[in-house]
Amino acid sequence: MAKVHGLIKILTPDEMQRMHEAAVRVLDRAGMMIDHPEALEYLRDAGCRVDMDARRVTYPPEVTENAVGTMRRDFTLADRQGVAMPVRFSEVHFATAPPHIYHGFTANAGGFVPYIMDLDGRRRFATMRDVRETIRLVDGLENIDMLGLPVSASDVPEPELPIRMTAELLRGTRKIGGVEAWNIRDVRALQRMAAVVRGSDEAARKRPLLVGYAEVRSPLCMDNNMVEVFLESVRLGLPQTVDTMPNAGATAPASGAGCLVQGLAETISAIVLGYAVDPQAMLGLDITPGYCDMRGGSFPYSGADRLPLVAAANQMITEFYGRPGGCHGGKTDASCVGVQSAIEKALSIAFPILCGASGIGTVGQLGSTTFSPLQVVIDNEIIGYVKRMLQGFEVDNLQWAVDAIVEVGPGGQFLSHPSTFDRFRSEFWLEHIFERLAFEGGDELGGDQLVEKARAKAERILREHEPEPLPTDQSAAIDEIVKESLAQPS
Repeated sequence: MAKVHGLIKILTPDEMQRMHEAAVRVLDRAGMMIDHPEALEYLRDAGCRVDMDARRVTYPPEVTENAVGTMRRDFTLADRQGVAMPVRFSEVHFATAPPHIYHGFTANAGGFVPYIMDLDGRRRFATMRDVRETIRLVDGLENIDMLGLPVSASDVPEPELPIRMTAELLRGTRKIGGVEAWNIRDVRALQRMAAVVRGSDEAARKRPLLVGYAEVRSPLCMDNNMVEVFLESVRLGLPQTVDTMPNAGATAPASGAGCLVQGLAETISAIVLGYAVDPQAMLGLDITPGYCDMRGGSFPYSGADRLPLVAAANQMITEFYGRPGGCHGGKTDASCVGVQSAIEKALSIAFPILCGASGIGTVGQLGSTTFSPLQVVIDNEIIGYVKRMLQGFEVDNLQWAVDAIVEVGPGGQFLSHPSTFDRFRSEFWLEHIFERLAFEGGDELGGDQLVEKARAKAERILREHEPEPLPTDQSAAIDEIVKESLAQPS
């Protein structure tokens, strides 16, 4: 098979080594502010220098390097091979693998955003009905194979959101992707739900399903609540990565390399903490870097400058530290479906995959706060486009092709030749809604036919598609977990 192969590389081995060493120096000299007394005790016992009053920790290089070495060693454990877990915006592997192009990469349509741009073109706060319909829509899209929660329901009390909406996710799809946990109660409830779906607590630990996660607040801070989520997850035996979103020029140094160094320091700090809590913990790194838009102070999710930065972060994690995984992709900073969103979506899907990401997410969004059913259908088509591009074509013994060329001869045609009928359905890319006859019926170009076809496809799925239902006994068990969990204080 003549598949696309050969990775695009951003960083050299020497550059990766220098950035790692710089991150170790940052932890040694600046350290982290960690607002959690118990975590500080764990870190002090692990050999870190801790100022309990200032909530400040600095990490001796030997402590940091020991934790990183343990993580790398653990990635080689045989019982982790081939296990991909839905964490955050894409699949995450906690086992090492040679860097390569993932031709069957995953795509995730989670995001938990507050707004929806509905099919009537109205941008509004999403409701629980929107949660259910967006889950059903994405469940029916053939090229999106992971699904977190696309939108957040504004008509549900905020403290109840992760638990109630995760229950809707489990009822509405088998494409379970990463979810968010906001506190210890959420972590415990999500793991109980995962055990119902997997069949047991042990199965849910071996094949994690609903893994919440903690985040660093750049620069170099980890809030009490995020530490709580992280510690509880580690104690439950759940795989954990701590994400960091350094924004170069605002919350991180104004360069790609400086931004990555800070992000590495922030996420590595959690590796030290995790192993201090449980030496057998399953831990990994995550960085979601960006450049601040100096025109308005925002964190852009797309752009020609950000694509190599995201790919470089993924290369560091995959190649230098040894944990394959997905990254941000399918993103746009456009506020409406159109030319800009299409360009940014296509490039931010294809480029990370060509650089070795195992998956991308979160698709379906406009900007960073709005989910669009129309856009997610178009994203689904772009993902299919990229997957078909990576698939390449078959190179067999070619005798059949020689015979067909001889039979047709000079000046002939292959439309009616039997080899065309035998092969075109499997060889040609036919299942898509992209236009190839834009000037049918004259020289006047009509409206954007892709948008209208995407709208029609979304409406058809919402009208006709019924996801595979959760078994009745599991659905009842999920209801009971929701009821019991929400009766507890958050």
